[in-house]
This record gives sequence, C-alpha cells and structure tokens, in this order.
Amino acid sequence: MSRTPRDNAISTRTIGRRSLVLGGAQLAFMGLLGLRMRHLQVEQADQFRLLAEENRINIRLIPPERGLIFDRNGVPIATNEQNYRVTIVREDAGDVEEVIARLSRLIELEEGEIERTLREVERRSAFVPVTVTDRLTWEELSKVAVNAPTLPGITSEVGLSRRYPMAEDFAHIVGYVGPVSDYDLGRIEDPDPLLQIPEFQIGKIGVESKMEQDLRGSSGNRRIEVNSVGRVMRELDRQEGKPGSDLQLTIDHRLQNFVQARMTGESAAAVVMDTQTGDILAIGSAPSFDPNKFVRGISTADYAELTENKYRPLANKSVQGAYPPGSTFKMVTALAALEAGVLEHDETVFCPGYYDLGNRRFHCWKRGGHGRTDLNKSLMESCDVFYYDISQRVGIDKITEMARRLGLGQRFDLPMSAVAEGLTPSREWKRTRRGEEWLLGDTLNSSIGQGFVLASPLQLAVMTARLASGTAVSPRLIRSVNGVEQKVEPPEGLGIPSRHLNAIRRGMISVSNHRRGTAFGSRIEAEAMRMAGKTGTSQVRSITTEERAQGVFRNEDLPWERRDHALFVSYAPHDNPRIACSVVVEHGGGGSTAAAPIARDIVLQALYEGLPPLSAYPANQRRMIEERQKSLPLRDFEPPVPTGRSRA
Repeated sequence: MSRTPRDNAISTRTIGRRSLVLGGAQLAFMGLLGLRMRHLQVEQADQFRLLAEENRINIRLIPPERGLIFDRNGVPIATNEQNYRVTIVREDAGDVEEVIARLSRLIELEEGEIERTLREVERRSAFVPVTVTDRLTWEELSKVAVNAPTLPGITSEVGLSRRYPMAEDFAHIVGYVGPVSDYDLGRIEDPDPLLQIPEFQIGKIGVESKMEQDLRGSSGNRRIEVNSVGRVMRELDRQEGKPGSDLQLTIDHRLQNFVQARMTGESAAAVVMDTQTGDILAIGSAPSFDPNKFVRGISTADYAELTENKYRPLANKSVQGAYPPGSTFKMVTALAALEAGVLEHDETVFCPGYYDLGNRRFHCWKRGGHGRTDLNKSLMESCDVFYYDISQRVGIDKITEMARRLGLGQRFDLPMSAVAEGLTPSREWKRTRRGEEWLLGDTLNSSIGQGFVLASPLQLAVMTARLASGTAVSPRLIRSVNGVEQKVEPPEGLGIPSRHLNAIRRGMISVSNHRRGTAFGSRIEAEAMRMAGKTGTSQVRSITTEERAQGVFRNEDLPWERRDHALFVSYAPHDNPRIACSVVVEHGGGGSTAAAPIARDIVLQALYEGLPPLSAYPANQRRMIEERQKSLPLRDFEPPVPTGRSRA
C-alpha cells in the first residue's frame, strides 16, 4: 500500500524532531565532556602532574653511619668494617641454580646458604638483588670479579658490618647489634622508619642497646626514578643522613683484658672503680662470649653451647648477679651500730663460737670461737658473733638505711642490660612481699650478709669506694659523647663521722696486712701499694644440726653448685685510695682462698697500669705468680685506631 503525501510529511516531521533531540543530546554530552576535560587538564593539572611524578619517583632511606665506641684511651672497641658480599638478580641470571653451582666452584658456599638463596630468589621480584653470601675475603671477591662474564646476574658488592675487635673482653659491656625483630618493633611506641629497612641492625644488649638513639644517628634519603614495574632506572638526588655519635667509655681496655684473663676457668665477676670520680675502669664477667657471632647470626650449635654451659657465659654477673654479700656486709652493720651509738670503738663482745637467741643457736664460722673481740678484730678475723650481738641492739631498720647510704639495694643508672637492684630487706619489705612479720633471727642473718640480703658485684664496688672516699661517689660508664666530656658532679659527703669511717678502714687494713687477717695470704708487699679489704663467704645451702654434729662438709667435697660463693672487696693504696675493687667467684668456696688472690692481682694491675713487678708480692709466692703471669691469655696487640667512619 502506497503512502500518501500527507503521511510522508508527518513522517518527515517526526524524524526531524527526533534527530534534533538526539543531536541536541549529543551536543550536550560533548559539551559536558569538554568541560570535564578542561577541568581535569587545566584546573587540576598540577595535582595530576604531582601524582604522576610520585608514581615515577620513589624516595628511599639511606642508613646513617653508626657511631663508634672507644675505651678511655681512644682505642676502638666497636667499629664498622667493610663487608664483601655477592648478590644475584634472577632476571639477569637465567638459570639461577646453574649460576650458583658455578659460583660454588669458585668460593665455598654452605648448603644452607644455597637453599636460603634459592628460596629468596623465588620469593622476591625478578629484578630485586638477593644476597648469596657475605663476609668474603678479598681473594674470594677477586675470584668472583674476574669470572664475572661466566656468572650472569652475579654482582660483587661492598657493604658494612659491625665488628668488635676486643671480642670477649667487652661482650657484656658493649653488647652487640642484630637485625630488627618483630619484638623490637612491638616494644617501640613510634618506630623510626629506618627500622623497616630489611636487615637493618640495632643494638640488642649492653651499651649498643641502651645508647641506641645516640649511636644510630638519623637517616638520609635518595630520590630514584623507577619504571612501571618498580625497577630502579636512575638516581635523581641524594641527601646523606646524620651519623651516630661516637662514644668513649671509662673502661681501660688493657685492665679489662687482664680482668677477663685473670678469671679464666671461673664463673666470676669483678668490678674496678675510681674512688674519686666513680669511673668504672673495668667490669668483667666470666666466662664471656664472642659478640661477633651474633652480628652475623649465631649458629644453633654455638648458641646451644652458650646456653647449656653451667657457668652461664651469656649472663653479665657483674651487674645482673645478686649474691648474699656475706661478711663483706659487716662494715655496714658496724657503721650502723656506731652511728646509732650502741657500739663504742673499743667495746668487746665475747665469742664462744655461737650465739643463742631463744631456742635457736647461731654459729660463728670458727667453731671454737674468737674469744674477746673488738671492732678491729671482728673485721680482721671476720667474727660472726660480734655482729649477731650488735645487730640486736641497732635493729634492721638502721642497718638497711646504712646499706642504702653505701650504695646497696639500689639500681644505678648505667647503660648496661638488666642492672640488678639487689635487696636490703626491712620489716615493711617482708610484710609486703612475704606476708610475714620480721623476726629477730632475720636481723642476725642480715647482719653478716646472709638471709634476705642481696648485692651485685657493682654495688659492692660502690660500697667499697664510698667507704674509702667518705663520699657518695656513683659509678660512671660513659666518659664522652662525640668528644664532649660528660659532666661529673662532685659527690656529696656520706654524713658519717670520720672517726667511724677510720675505725672501719683500720679493720679493713688489718684484714689484708695483719698476720691474723683473713686475707693476709693475698697481701701486697709494696709499701706504697698496700690495700685494705674484706673477705666474704656466702652460703648457698643450709647446714643441718646433724651435719654440724658429724662435721660440716668441706666445699671441696660438695658438688660445684652447692659450694659457697667467695667474695672480696678492697681499695688501694690504703693511705691514699685511688681504686676500689670487688670480686665474686660463684661457688668458689672461701673468699680468702678464691676471691682475694684474684682481687689482689687486679688491684696491682690497675695501680701499676700493667703487669706489676714480682717484688710487689710476698717472697714465697713470687715463683708461682711469675708462672701465672706467663700463662695468662693476655692480648699482645694494640687495635688500630680507625682513620675514617663507615656506614653500619
């Protein structure tokens, strides 16, 4: 059926209207699109240009140079050394296993290193370098470099690593560094972005840990251009960071080495202090360990050897160890009694070998007793009954107050790990901590440094320095930071009358120089170097009534861990004190036989600033001393002073 002209006209008008509507819609859409494009390209151009730039340019942190650590004479004890290593890039290597096999024919690779490398290569992006091995010798690095054409993807690099040239001597003082762990990040409230860098190392124990903020420094940064998959194309800019501060300790490395060497074969600790400044000249714990093994990652076998050793080489006994001070505590009890006015300088107490308190008997170490005993004799021969008697008169509260005044029962602020507070017990302490009332027997035990009383070798050295100087001298380990001497405030007086201190000092002089003194066998013959001291023996087991009736077992007849601890404290010269020393030998037996000889040798080494002449020793001991000096494992080299800094 044909359409009429009218129908055609209507159809034409309809199509025209639709075309106009559709065309208008298209024009409107194009207009809107144009406006949006103008907004994006003109008005927001700067913002998108910045986003594009940030996508193309990365900012990466540059680890700062870790500060160095020196002894008091400027000898380095913690340095940064070059570390030669080999890396591999998977996309350049092709057949990774074949390339590593070729590499292993040039340098020795452990099976564990190969397995770890293959795992890392698969886990990381193809263009990311993976360390195959490190700490190569120059010869090994040269072999790799010469054969580079046959080792696709292999690159020789020079990195840096922490090194401890004195090894065992400073392990417990300086500590060591290691990779940042999840535990480390978890205990830091606002972690430094540096800590997120793979394999970045921080201090784990000792000075390295406690002075981490000073030693670490602050990071630098570099701007690098990367492509769409993140591969580095070029470095655009670099800003170096601020290096960490150099530290100088108060320790003398030669004396420290002697202290460690002299304690060889023992489970022991020793501390040497300057009586005037409080500078710690040596602070040793034996046996020790090599901190360099921890920097790289200690093996399971090496770590097991350390943890299974009954002498506990990982523990820093000089500050962490808390021991009953035994008779080295008697000066505290005597001073408390003198100051309280319950004891006169010339007063005597009769010692029959025991002291009865109610239905309990407290024994003196000398079964037959010491007879009539005054203050001087009580210290010289270490009579227990004298202190049982005067402690009942003065009471535990005044004894504890005097102990704290002399440096016991307090934690000193030193940059070392787990510094012990020790314990100077009181009535309130026992009531609060044990839920029990204080007993008179507790006072008797405390008066001779047994019972609840605990002290570290550091605290005993501080006590001795304060007795020698009459001032509240405090220990110091950091001498300077970046060459700036750390200010030392002159110590205040103890507030103890000189006549009381002099009475105690006379007793300590008798201990080492009177024929009946408990340390006469460890005396110093050189007149200008003679020392004052006090022996101590602290029990680690209870002696039963039956054992006393049958005869107390000798320490030599007991298992090592049941023997008494041996202690000795001293200062010298006795007429012009310069140094104070404390020695604790775990399960060493008697203080006079185990600890005093070690302390005497350390004191002489400190005073002479080297091995003392044999004339400083008693004539009948000189041959034995000469043989001992020859056998000591002393260092015979002077570590080189670094000429520049390195990045750790």
